[in-house]
Amino acid sequence: MSDTSVIYVLNGPNLNLLGVREPEIYGRDTLADIEQRCVTAAGDARIVFRQTNHEGVLVDWIQEARESAQALIINPAAYGHTSVALHDALKTLSIPVIELHLSNPAAREAFRHHSYVSSAATGVIAGFGAAGYELAVQAALTKVRERA
Repeated sequence: MSDTSVIYVLNGPNLNLLGVREPEIYGRDTLADIEQRCVTAAGDARIVFRQTNHEGVLVDWIQEARESAQALIINPAAYGHTSVALHDALKTLSIPVIELHLSNPAAREAFRHHSYVSSAATGVIAGFGAAGYELAVQAALTKVRERA
């Protein structure tokens, strides 16, 4: 993988509280721990790792990825279940999009069973905790290679 490959890893609301927020569901790894796991898994590819609690900021970053990234990984958190804006922004991308969830939304409350992001994603990884990020980076790199 060339050093020009860039993978955006975008994280939605409350993920800045990983490690302390409901660790029985989301695990004890912090977002900084997860970022390091992504960087390690990416090898020569560059990871752009970001988190925000604001929906519009996520939309701005998705639009930025149209010009700057070869793949995008998004953990939309709660916005996955509510945001048509994220769906619409993701549909503008021509790069692989991996939707990621630490827990398995299908095994949780009914309101978490629908994701507006899934129909705009190349694939979904859910339920593997922090290791899911490494799986998502590997999947993104595979898709980038397939497109090259």
